[in-house]
Amino acid sequence: METRDLVIVGGGPAGLTAGLYAARARLDVVLYERLSPGGQVLSTDWVENWPGAVEGVSGFDLADKMRDHALKFGLEIVSREISGLSAEGGRLLLHHHGGQVTAKAVILAMGASPANLGIPGEARLTGKGVSYCGTCDGPFYRDQTVVCFGGGDTAAEEAIFLTRFARKVYLAHRRDQLRAAAVLQERVLANEKIEVLWSHAPVSINGENGVQSVTMRNLKTGEQFDLPCDGAFVFVGTRPSTGFCAGAVELDQQGFIKTFGDQKTSMPGVFAAGDCCGKLLRQIVVAAGEGATAAYAAQRYLEEHE
Repeated sequence: METRDLVIVGGGPAGLTAGLYAARARLDVVLYERLSPGGQVLSTDWVENWPGAVEGVSGFDLADKMRDHALKFGLEIVSREISGLSAEGGRLLLHHHGGQVTAKAVILAMGASPANLGIPGEARLTGKGVSYCGTCDGPFYRDQTVVCFGGGDTAAEEAIFLTRFARKVYLAHRRDQLRAAAVLQERVLANEKIEVLWSHAPVSINGENGVQSVTMRNLKTGEQFDLPCDGAFVFVGTRPSTGFCAGAVELDQQGFIKTFGDQKTSMPGVFAAGDCCGKLLRQIVVAAGEGATAAYAAQRYLEEHE
């Protein structure tokens, strides 16, 4: 059975930063990523809020540079999907299709994925007008028209944020009342740039090389119509990639990992970083910072338990 001092699960910004710090500290570390290193950054067309990248950087290039930076310091990256986490005899066991890996410490950085609508055109136009982050992509829509989907706090907050740039913001919700906090509902309804489409659901997102319209259905009358727009923002929830560690570490009600200072989890020797954690803000810079903290905390843990 393979044995390592530190195993990192997930190769997004949090995992790659943790790997960079751990490799520079000359820890016996390996990073497991089931897909290509980079995480959600790979599907982000352009990143304008990465500190120092004044002109912006493509998501693909940023992910590439993060991976290369970690590799430069000797990080070992293995394509492997982890399916379970447990503790046995003072060691941590990571289960995968081919067997098990034993670790003295683990950093969980599996990330999360936005819940999607599952309608025609959504996947094809993701990154070409379909977005899951207003904070990331709002500035691309100055003086344009966008439509947002959702009725919770995130949808309300992001719709309000998008009015800083867009000329017109439609907020489409399946019900006739938002689920967002009362103060957010008040702000949405008071904003002249926002028009709420009550009891409406999207049928398809339309366009060739970019979003041109969304076909909507009135859920009360059954009427369908095309709503012209330049961008479509989906805020119908986020799915943390934490299924395999449920029961091993404590999760919140939404399935995100609870952390308790210095990125510690409820399981001794296990740390967590990035979008798989419960938090206020999910951004690349936050994930990178948490990855660095988790790596340093894991290093201290290993030193204390030698």
